[in-house]
Amino acid sequence: MGRVGRAHGLDGSFYVTRPAPRLLALGAQLAVAGRRLEVVRLAGTPQRPIVRLQGVSTREQADELRGLELTVDSAQAPELGEGEWWAHELEGCEVADGERLLGTVIRMIELPSCEALEVAPAAGGASILVPMVKDAVRSVSTSKRRIDVDLDFIGVQAPQAGS
Repeated sequence: MGRVGRAHGLDGSFYVTRPAPRLLALGAQLAVAGRRLEVVRLAGTPQRPIVRLQGVSTREQADELRGLELTVDSAQAPELGEGEWWAHELEGCEVADGERLLGTVIRMIELPSCEALEVAPAAGGASILVPMVKDAVRSVSTSKRRIDVDLDFIGVQAPQAGS
């Protein structure tokens, strides 16, 4: 749901980088550094939240956590609507246009206009961003670990099957 950013103030509060605002709430149980800790302070904005966790009460303790991943149990996560997925469900999925394999999802990125999948190309080279919009993504099957995309819309060429 995010990462521990730089400390804010002296009381153990810190910024959350790459936050998932829908998962962040006062009283929520977060896992960090192998511990489950309750959110006892939530301030800032949804895009730039400031959090303090139970048991983290000094700037030095917050600094020790900097860069670590913050997670929540999937049981605590809210229900998603039709056509919505959590980032961890898409990571590792194969991305293809029919038989033309593009690559594998590395992670989901929040862009100003939409979310995008960062894809490691099967042929190697620099990663490719696939916007999570209807014109680019035809279908997602988390059970088959496959995402079907329109490479023409994305403006990317992938090798033909068997080439």
